[in-house]
Amino acid sequence: MPLNNPDAILDTIGDERFRHQYEAELAYLRGDFEHVMLCFQKTAKDDVSRLRICPVAIAAAISLGDYKTYIEIEAYLKQCIKVEGIKYVTTFAELALATAAVSAIAPNLAPGWLKEGDFSNLLPEVRMNATYLRAKYFLCMGKIEAMLTAAQTALSISTSHKGITITDIYLMVTRAVAHYYLGHAEKAKHNLLEVMRICLPHGFITPFAESVINMGGMVEACLDQEFPTFRNTVINQCNRTWKNWVSFHNHFTKDNITLILSLREYHMALLAARRVPYAEIARQHCISVGRVKNIMLDIYSKLYISGRDELAKYIL
Repeated sequence: MPLNNPDAILDTIGDERFRHQYEAELAYLRGDFEHVMLCFQKTAKDDVSRLRICPVAIAAAISLGDYKTYIEIEAYLKQCIKVEGIKYVTTFAELALATAAVSAIAPNLAPGWLKEGDFSNLLPEVRMNATYLRAKYFLCMGKIEAMLTAAQTALSISTSHKGITITDIYLMVTRAVAHYYLGHAEKAKHNLLEVMRICLPHGFITPFAESVINMGGMVEACLDQEFPTFRNTVINQCNRTWKNWVSFHNHFTKDNITLILSLREYHMALLAARRVPYAEIARQHCISVGRVKNIMLDIYSKLYISGRDELAKYIL
């Protein structure tokens, strides 16, 4: 996508089949998940176009809490995986399913080649996306140094020097999240502002709405500093979609954790499992540190565990 006008990419697509994919990606970045679903439905009679749009469509279905459409996409992708003799079809279908799995913190569902980092059977056009998912997989596993290395390596070899791709955007956000978890606050802030300056002038809010939970208030701070008019939009989208991703996490992992914990408790447990300081958790939830400690004790009691190490194994 041209940096100064991402929508101009649509004017370069001669084949209407592939236009649906790019249109859906732009809509997803703007949080218009209903339009993504509309683009997906338009591909009903074209397997090539449908397969290509599935990674963004499956994420949009989860963001909407649209279980019916998710099941439709999942069944289609699993059918594609059964196709023999066409590795590209199988791998691309696995890539789409892996997008949902690692984004919903269900790394056990990731395909073997993603867990092992073996991209030898992938076509070049999907390897960058696979590397992004590999970085997300490392986040799920708590391997933050490896997550940062994967994101930085992918960005260093990106060929999008004349523009930006949706994968580039997510790799840049992933790099910022990794720096944040490693305690590199200034680097995290610099990286986050860098990608915000690329995205927000064009209304691309979704990567930041999806990162609010992971960055302990830094997304809000960066928005307040340079893009205050987007603050409510980003936070509202986070609040609207977060519960749907948690619900699908339960579906994937079968742990039904939010039947044990409230959404608020789950949010706090996730932050605690990722070593966010209690003071920062308290600031995010506008309560005292003492209150956070009491809530965490309640969470440990409900889950029959004793501390953050066990919590990390349970939550992550």
